[in-house]
Amino acid sequence: MYVENDRGETRRAGVAACGCVDIHTHVVPHDFPPYGGRRANVPWPSMAPAHACHRHVMISEKIYRTVSDQCWDLERRLADMDARNVAQQVLSPMPELLSYWMEPDDGAALARYMNELIANMVSAAPGRFAGLAAVPLQDVDTAISELDYAVNRLGLAGAEIGSNVNGVAIGDARFDPFFEAAARWNAAIFVHAIRPAGMDRIVGSFNFEQVLCFPGEIGLAAASMITGGMIARHPNLRIAFSHGGGSLQVLVARLQHAWEVLPALRQQIAEAPRVQAGKMFYDDLLYDADAIRNLIRAVGATQVMVGTDYPFVIMDQEPDRRALSLELSTADSDLLRFGNARRWLGERGKPSA
Repeated sequence: MYVENDRGETRRAGVAACGCVDIHTHVVPHDFPPYGGRRANVPWPSMAPAHACHRHVMISEKIYRTVSDQCWDLERRLADMDARNVAQQVLSPMPELLSYWMEPDDGAALARYMNELIANMVSAAPGRFAGLAAVPLQDVDTAISELDYAVNRLGLAGAEIGSNVNGVAIGDARFDPFFEAAARWNAAIFVHAIRPAGMDRIVGSFNFEQVLCFPGEIGLAAASMITGGMIARHPNLRIAFSHGGGSLQVLVARLQHAWEVLPALRQQIAEAPRVQAGKMFYDDLLYDADAIRNLIRAVGATQVMVGTDYPFVIMDQEPDRRALSLELSTADSDLLRFGNARRWLGERGKPSA
């Protein structure tokens, strides 16, 4: 927020050290570089003017989304953070920019542009931001190379990945080397729903992709990390799921019951599903106090973090106020608002002293 002195001048007020950490925010650049590859008809993004303070994200010459200057303007973003008592934001690309449908070299070029842009944003406001990279998971070796550059050269805290890669769930064994590298480099991984299953079952003329299909998609992605053995194989992996883990609360209860009564499932999944679910992290973007409390009860007070989907229309407008309204103990409230996020981010995400 801004405060006024006795001369009528305004300045940004300092944010309290205990302000919340918002792990789920997105970046779109003011412009993209022109496509520099060798193929025709590549869905390379571009930007076009829209109404005041907004620009159109153009993909394949069509408007994909209209976004505001909050996506790229640091002063605007910092002012919004201060007004909401957000001490730090974790920046990640708008999920569509992960671009898994491109050829790997084209996807890597776009990821590199986004990663360097995010690293510059983090550097421009020390302590206020941590950054997550894009990696071209359509080719695991290329993704590992870009993760190496992003975390070990640029200093980003980890990577944002989609819930599926061209229809393949992230718990599939083909992604083992990527998650092994992420654990080895202490990289935080944030999973966002992308191109969700179930769109063919939606009724109504409104685009319900985010409203109705994201929860099921992210729940299946989180469940795949358990059923595919990924969490068991990579116990040091710090992985977080957007939108409160979506449907995972319901899925893991069913999976736990099946695990208890079906010997064949216990042979496939060595550790109890509830225990494994409690090793993963989740944002609290559920828009409802009871739903957030239920999530905390399901996975533990040490695993849930504030997340808003800033700056998109569907975002939680008052994240810190919502967290404080849950009537948690002081210790659990502090974990939700900033403690868990700082543990998930690790050393690269620590705010400046």
